[in-house]
Parts: sequence; structure tokens; C-alpha cells
Amino acid sequence: MIDLAIAQYEPRKAAPEDSLESIGEVLRRATSGDRSADLVLFPEASLTGYDLEGGVRECARTATWVDRRLQEVWAAGGSDGVVDVALGFYERHDGHLYNSLLYTQLGGRDPGIRRVHRKVFLPTYGVFRESRFLDAGSGVRAFDTRWGRVACLVCEDLFHSLLPTVAALQGAELILVSSAAPARGAGPGGRGPDSAKTWDRIARRTASEHGVYVAVSQMVGSEGGKAYAGPALLAGPDGRILRRAPLFDEHLLAARLDREQIFLARRDEPLLADLREALPRVLENSPLAPPEEWADPAVAPGGETAGKADAEEDDDGGVTAQTPAHREARAPGGDPEAAGAPDPDDRSPLEIDPELVEQWLVRFLRREVREQRGFDRAVLALSGGVDSATSLGLAARALGPENVTALWLPTETNRPESREDAEEVAETFWVDLEEIDISDAVEGYVRGQEPEISDRRRGNVAARTRMIVLYDQSVALDALPIGTGNKSERLLGYFTWHADDAPPVNPLGDLFKCQVRALARHLGVPEGVVEKPPSAGLVEGQTDEGDLGVTYDEADLILHHLVRGERPERLVECGFDAEAVEIVHRRLEGTHWKRRPPTVAMVSDSAIGEGYLRPVDYPPPGRR
Repeated sequence: MIDLAIAQYEPRKAAPEDSLESIGEVLRRATSGDRSADLVLFPEASLTGYDLEGGVRECARTATWVDRRLQEVWAAGGSDGVVDVALGFYERHDGHLYNSLLYTQLGGRDPGIRRVHRKVFLPTYGVFRESRFLDAGSGVRAFDTRWGRVACLVCEDLFHSLLPTVAALQGAELILVSSAAPARGAGPGGRGPDSAKTWDRIARRTASEHGVYVAVSQMVGSEGGKAYAGPALLAGPDGRILRRAPLFDEHLLAARLDREQIFLARRDEPLLADLREALPRVLENSPLAPPEEWADPAVAPGGETAGKADAEEDDDGGVTAQTPAHREARAPGGDPEAAGAPDPDDRSPLEIDPELVEQWLVRFLRREVREQRGFDRAVLALSGGVDSATSLGLAARALGPENVTALWLPTETNRPESREDAEEVAETFWVDLEEIDISDAVEGYVRGQEPEISDRRRGNVAARTRMIVLYDQSVALDALPIGTGNKSERLLGYFTWHADDAPPVNPLGDLFKCQVRALARHLGVPEGVVEKPPSAGLVEGQTDEGDLGVTYDEADLILHHLVRGERPERLVECGFDAEAVEIVHRRLEGTHWKRRPPTVAMVSDSAIGEGYLRPVDYPPPGRR
């Protein structure tokens, strides 16, 4: 038997010493009470937080330093007991930087390091850029502990079945996984973000395939807009999830592991024994080619494109089925009738779990406004539209309505009903509404300098004037400005640069317009506001969809597929309206510059944002 504690934990960003203090508190909680933990597992990058970019070099520590400080923290807590700790950290070793998991024994007659596992698979895709800043480890090794045989993995290492298989073949009975996995996907169905469901599946598969316990510790908190939701979990050797922590919050997950359950699972499903027996002949008859001969899966041996048939004969007479990648190589565009092809009538990819998204974004605002930026209050421009109403509702729930100010900033072109809608929204969320008319400021420039100005330019002037007032009021109120732009507008480039995109924190920027509407209804935004035609209210008679030439309902689904790599011609082949696809694609491809910071000429190897990289929430020295 072993009593295991899995820490769902939030590190102190770029502050190893501060994190060590809180790690000591977790250890004291885990080892107090009737069931004192024998082993405590912490997440990936527990000393510093995960997303450090170039700051990894400053924050990395040697394994001996981490072990020494953990021993000191343990002794300072007054305990004379023994506990094993598995802790993720950025490691400096032999001139290299690694993402590592340290396993050490604290206290007892033989304290010290038992194993350091260095992450093998460094994700560098999507939101991840590890291989730019870190070196990869070379393998996995199971090792003996006071309880039994253990192996350590870090995050993506678990997703590649090779490493847990090697660990199980080496006799591992418990696989410890430290992770800092950003939450992604808020589809309906419960149990949290889509990425959390993936962790469930991978842990269950690994545990059942090898008859082992799989313990996963997850980091929680928020870094630069990315939420780390967890949950930490424990999968038993029969593939069941035995324990799961709640989402988002720090938590200590306790469980007693029984080695007898490993025996029973392997007896009932002897997959590991079958593998041990079959592996020698499989390897003998399935030799791996040297790396230089590894082929692209869409290219046949010898460099030629895969054959015309859906299946080909191997040298030994076997049959090799052609993968989707082969078919894609032979038939650009794919088959519109194929399962999983984009469907203009299927809006399920845009469905969200509004309760989860509310929880996610409320925590995001609370973290960004108070903890990261040091403000107690927030201020935003309330237009009477669904986007600003939704941002206001989230801010009120995150900070309390008494700590949020809504500004109504009309010009001569605003319709009276917009003011009424703004008042109704403010009353709904119990937030004070203040009016500051910016007409004179806008018209003073127009009359004095540009009397022949176009409606488009006048709208841009008004939008930027609105931001001048918002930022000035943020100083007067000591409140952080909150943004209100949605993902559809951002991808279509339908916003005034350095105006609507100016606020430093935006809760809605990764939600399509239809998803904002769903969230708005969940929050209780008045239905008239949710359903009214979107308009910036800066030009007489203007509407968003009139300007764009496509409805948001059409644009959202097209954007969803385009940003995931579908080609516009394929969408048309699958039944999407050709004109709508052309409009959306043209705007998406023609407005990348609006979604990036200003372009700076790079003349050195330490250009900001290229060679010199620090995340937005990297703390100054006084806060580390």
C-alpha cells in the first residue's frame, strides 16, 4: 500500500523561492492527519510556472539545488518523518536546459534524489514553443522506491504510447505524470474543457493497457490569457478514473494505492505479459529503418508517391492500407461526402458549455485585473450591444458590480434606443453607468480640420476618441480598461486599429459572435440586446453585417473551418456559399496586420519579440 497525494497547484510566476514556500505548505497538509502521504506529486514547472519563454534561462535550477532546498523546507517545517516528492521544474544541467521531473526522498536515513526524468517530447505547435527554449531528454527509466517500481513522465510524454510502454516493460507499477496543460475547447457535454477529456482518455488507455496506476498532477491558474484548469486525476490499473480533482482550483487529491489491484488487472487482461512474449519476434520481423530513411507518410518507399489503389501489396505479400494522408496527397481537396468533411448545416463545432465558459472567463478577469495587473476596479465602454453587455456581466461577477464602471460614450450618430439598452444592461448587472458625450471632441477635429471627411474616417475618429476617454477615465477611477471585441470581428479585421483592440484585457476575444450570444443568454443579458443587429453606432444607419456583406452566422462557421486549415475551395465543394466564403477568406487573409503589434525593423539578434522573449505576465524582480 502507498498513500499518494496529487497536488493540483498554482506556482508563483518566475519565483522559485516563493514557490518553494507554498510547496512546503502543501507538503505539510499532505503529511498531516490520519492518513499521511508517502508520496506527493506536483505539476510540471512547479517552481516557476510554465510559460516563461526566454525567462527559462534565468529561472532554471540544478537538480541538486532543488533537492537541497526541498530538504531544507521539509526540515524547517518541523517534521522528522519521511516523504517522497516528485516535482516538476526547469533544470540546468551540463550546459543544457530541460523540462524535468525530480523524484527525491525527504528525511529518513537515506534522503536524496532517486531519479531525474527529462521531458522527451517537447511540443512546438499550437500554443506551445518548448523546443525553442529547451533541450529534449533521451528516454525513460523505471526505478525502485520504498513502495515499488515507479516511472516519471512529463506532460506530452504520456501521449506517445512508446514511453509508458517502455516504462511498463521495465517493471513500472506506477507512472507519475507532471503536467501544465493549458485548457482548450469549451464544447458542451460536461466534465470541463475538451482538453481535460483528452487527458481522461489517455490516462485510462495507458493504465488499462499496461495494468499500472497513472497519476497526473496538473498546474492551475492563468498565464498570459491561457487558463490551466486541471483536473489532476488518478487512473487505476483496470482503466477506471479513481480520483479527479475539481476544475481550476488548487486541490490536494488523496488516494491509497493497492498493488494487489495491479495483479488482478494484469490477470484479467494480461496485455503486458502478451507484449513481453511477442515483442522479440515483432522487433525481429519489423525492423525500424534508420532515421535518414524515414519517409513522409504520404510518400512511398523510394521517394515515389503512393500507388493508385486504396491498398498495396508489401514485399512479403501483406497489404498496406492507404491512410487519409495518402488519399489527401492523391486527391487534393478531399471528398466532400467523406465523414468529417465540413458541413454548412452542422453548427455543432461552434456549440459551447456556457456555464464552463462563464467560470473560465470570470477567473480569467479576476486573475488578470487583480493578481497580474494590481487593480481592484475595471472600466469599460458600454454601447448597448451584446458584446459590451457580456463583458460587463463577466466583469461584474469577477470583481463585484461595485468595482466596475460602465461608460456610455455617445456621439451625434448614436440612436436613442442604444442609450436605453445600455441603461437596461447596467441595471441588470447592478453596475453604475456614467455618460460622457464625445460629440464635441469628434466634431471639433472634423469641423476644424476635415469638414469633407468620409463616414468611415469619422467612425474611426470617434472610435479612437472613445478609447482616449476610456483610458483617461481608467486613470481617474484607478480602474483597468476591459475590452469587448469578439473573435469574429478580430478575424474579419472589422474593428478600428488602436481603438476597439486597445484595452489590455479582453475576455471575449476567443469567442465567435454566436458563442458570445450563447454566453450572453446564460448570463442574463436582456434578449432585446442579444438579438438586435450588431452595430458600432458610429455612423448613421450602419450595421456590421451590412458592411461585411455576410451575416455573423455564416461567417462564424466559415471562419471556424478556415482557421483550422480548410481551404476555401474545399468549403465551396462541401456546399458553403461561394460568395460568403470569398468575402470571409479575403477579409481574413487581408487583415493579419491588424492582429499583430506594430512591425519593428530587426537589426540585432535580440530584437524584442524575436530574440528577447518574455511573456506578458513575467514579473519584475521585486515580485519574483
